[in-house]
Amino acid sequence: MLRKKMYIDGTWVEARSGKTSRTSNPFDQSILAEVPSGDREDARAAITAARRAFDHGPWSGVTGPERGRMLQRLADLVVREREDLARLETLDTGKTLEESRWDMDGVAEIFRYYAGLADKDEGEVIASPVASSTSLLLREPIGVCGQIMPWNYPLLQASWKMAPALAAGCAIVMKPSEITPLSTIRITELAEEAGYPPGVVNLVLGPGRSVGAELAESLDVDMISFTGGAVAGRKIVMAASGNMKKLALELGGKNPNIVFADADFDLAVDQALNAVFFHAGQICSAGTRLMVEDAIHDEFVEALAARIARIRLGDGMDPATEMGPLISAGHLAKVEEYAAIGRAEGAKLLVGGKRPEDAALQDGFFFEPTLFAQCTAAMRIVREEVFGPIITVERFAGEKEAVRLANDTEYGLSAGFFTRDPDRIHRVARALRFGTVWVNDFNVYFAQAPWGGYKQSGMGRELGRIGLEEYQEVKHVFQNHDPKPLGWFGGARG
Repeated sequence: MLRKKMYIDGTWVEARSGKTSRTSNPFDQSILAEVPSGDREDARAAITAARRAFDHGPWSGVTGPERGRMLQRLADLVVREREDLARLETLDTGKTLEESRWDMDGVAEIFRYYAGLADKDEGEVIASPVASSTSLLLREPIGVCGQIMPWNYPLLQASWKMAPALAAGCAIVMKPSEITPLSTIRITELAEEAGYPPGVVNLVLGPGRSVGAELAESLDVDMISFTGGAVAGRKIVMAASGNMKKLALELGGKNPNIVFADADFDLAVDQALNAVFFHAGQICSAGTRLMVEDAIHDEFVEALAARIARIRLGDGMDPATEMGPLISAGHLAKVEEYAAIGRAEGAKLLVGGKRPEDAALQDGFFFEPTLFAQCTAAMRIVREEVFGPIITVERFAGEKEAVRLANDTEYGLSAGFFTRDPDRIHRVARALRFGTVWVNDFNVYFAQAPWGGYKQSGMGRELGRIGLEEYQEVKHVFQNHDPKPLGWFGGARG
């Protein structure tokens, strides 16, 4: 069993209370590591260190080019440690090792991308209406940033937050999920190896109700970036009002995947599977709300059911495994409850809907890949984020109905659709009210493209140049090169 510490002000430390917790492998519940369980006092110490590093330490004098070089070193270290990082991620989350390897490639890409942006904001000259003057827009680091990460993509989500913040020149306090902290601990070790000064990168382990709450409430934290559930997101919004800190919140989604009758049939079936069953559906952008046009509905559902029934469950470390377990017993119970709700609402269960009977899977938190047909937009399993391996299928009669149904949701994170019609692509892509729209594909992410949602899916954006700007303040500097007195006050005009 691993024994790990948290990282505050350049030092690896235990929780001040002495409390610890254990992490386990969701495949078989074997214990992986013992880690500190911090609280508000630990969070305050990390905030103080970050504040000092940003306000008074050498970090404020590090140039953009040097910040870029440090991020590039961190990317190189991720490449060096790719296999070990992937193994940690699979052990901690249960996802397949190949998925974790893809994640590590994405992490390196993110660090490299922001390394390239770190020295690009040297100021922008804007037109001034005043003669003999200049106006300059400067982008400066926002300050101390609290970064609260989810359990489903621990290191990938950490990189989405770390890289732009460090590129901008901020100091950070990271709080990974207490369920899956191991890869974030390791990336903090690599950040130390890359040479970040004490206090610039801090890692506090512990529950959201104490560590996360302190980050949100602290008057010394200038920004919170949070990825997680809507309930926790609303609490952060309320807590952050104390000093009007900036917020970037990604709060999940219920993402429609629309298949028109003229789509490439085999491609759409394959992508419908890809949209949902990676990481057992525990993806904020999972296309669990499948919508199929009447003309191909029955044939499509039949083909989908046949493929779903053959999905191989197992240990993420086994190359033959196609889908691993859910993250915890509590989450498994939640997914089971939604399957029961679906049956009670009148949806037709075609595949799955229960825990597997295979004796080799009984120690893990497994739930069979599940397909519900004859669903309607009013059903809870269609409207609410299940966060598990369940596809619901609705049918629609034409383009206008498809768009209307897809937009009828409180979320707005992502959507996808499949068609061969170029005019329809133009119309539907613009009509869908989602932060990301995929055409003839699903769940595509890369560093250059911003990520975030409309409506209850949150606020702000990650990735892309916009993701860097989230960690920056904009300052206008006006200089008059030929100033003259106005003589307005005190009788000077007489």
